[in-house]
Amino acid sequence: MSEQRVREVVIVGGGTAGWMTAAALAKVLGPSAAITLVESEEIGTVGVGEATIPMIKLYNQALELDEADFIRRTKGSFKLGIEFVNWGQIGDRYIHGFGRIGQDLGTTAFYHYWLKARRLGRAGHLDDYSINTAAARANKFMPALTDRPNSPLADIAYAYHFDAALYARYLREYAEKRGVKRIEGKVREVQQRPDDGFISAVVMESGERVSGQLFIDCTGFRGLLIEQTLKSGYEDWTHWLPCDRAAAVQCVSNGPLTPYTRSTAQEAGWQWRIPLQHRVGNGYVFSSRFISEDEAMAKLMSRLEGEATMTPKILRFVTGKRRKFWNKNVVAIGLSSGFMEPLESTSIHLIQSAIARLTAFWPHPGFDARDIEEFNAHSDFEFEKIRDFLILHYHATERSDTPFWNYVRTMEVPESLRRKMDLFRSNGRVFRQAEELFAEPSWVQVMIGQRLLPEGYNAMVDAIDEATVLRHVETVRAVIGNCVQAMPTHADFIARHCAAPMAA
Repeated sequence: MSEQRVREVVIVGGGTAGWMTAAALAKVLGPSAAITLVESEEIGTVGVGEATIPMIKLYNQALELDEADFIRRTKGSFKLGIEFVNWGQIGDRYIHGFGRIGQDLGTTAFYHYWLKARRLGRAGHLDDYSINTAAARANKFMPALTDRPNSPLADIAYAYHFDAALYARYLREYAEKRGVKRIEGKVREVQQRPDDGFISAVVMESGERVSGQLFIDCTGFRGLLIEQTLKSGYEDWTHWLPCDRAAAVQCVSNGPLTPYTRSTAQEAGWQWRIPLQHRVGNGYVFSSRFISEDEAMAKLMSRLEGEATMTPKILRFVTGKRRKFWNKNVVAIGLSSGFMEPLESTSIHLIQSAIARLTAFWPHPGFDARDIEEFNAHSDFEFEKIRDFLILHYHATERSDTPFWNYVRTMEVPESLRRKMDLFRSNGRVFRQAEELFAEPSWVQVMIGQRLLPEGYNAMVDAIDEATVLRHVETVRAVIGNCVQAMPTHADFIARHCAAPMAA
């Protein structure tokens, strides 16, 4: 039985996806498997996936990375959530914060009490009732104080912004120290076994043949193994998510070091702002049906807060997913598996979850078809639920000022999303299905933030007298406000604990 495991793993492609995979497998497998990563410096990577969600902390902890060292090495900052500007109507602002909203009473979620208080004209903005969103508004940050279980300061959930190229380099160093072999160069040929079509090796332009049992495709949009070789197919979702381009550029920071990503709705898409210690990442995600590349680029450059530090670039993509994430002995991870626009910073999470899923379904050399089918089913579910959450942002709008917003506001949406919106619209109910990524607070914040307000609330709220409800809602806001006042600023926290060395 000791021979019944995969011993030779070949990762084709580097970047964030390749090196996250290599580092994780090196940690989990140790010396029991030979891991080879092939990549070309000439090909380059997308390199704009700089914002994350809190699950990235689990990945870093599994690798036993020191958080302060990681932040310094990647010139990173902390992230409490995402601010959405102009999405419901022009002038609107709300924050989708990580973590919980308020303090529940009994079995009923806090936001139902907030809904009742709002009806009575006695509630503030929903952002006031979460430690994450209130702290983000004040540019404050600190990690959760786990020794204070009854304080909102114990509820702080966070992720990171970082330089994706520096993160990949950091993980490369980690992986190579643990035995991962890197081969520089381009793949000239992909060889398949004649009897079953499984990939047997990739041949480099140098003539070197790299054989393996399991191949992981991290070649980005082109999908060298999963699509160009195995023809796995692709499910196109651009009729629901019509943005198909992104103009990206980095610039000098002229504002505060904010502990959140900003997403500003524009005439034909949206613009991101990701603050790092040494610069700001910017991008305009847009639909080429509604604005030209040249015009989008000009719009982006005109809206920068500081001088551009690089030549801007255009990325082209098709939102959707592979029909098979795992086909024969090839697993697609990263952009080769599909593309979800970075509206909710899910790109790096999808890499992480695919790695975790692969380790859960780690194959024997025979590659059991039942395991592969189940792996693909779980991957389909994850992509489809994220898809619905992204569509919500576009469809739940009152904007009609441009053809783009008219289209997304009036388009037909998946039935799964329609049911979720209708259920919330009636009495504010949200139920998480199985292991879908975004939980109840995320759906609540986005729907309320974009003016999809329920007609009622959970009737259990009325089992408590009105004065008690109002007192509870106000107490939550006051306690959170006091906690935020006591927190250091985001910039001060980084300066004290994890500031990156200044460039000479």
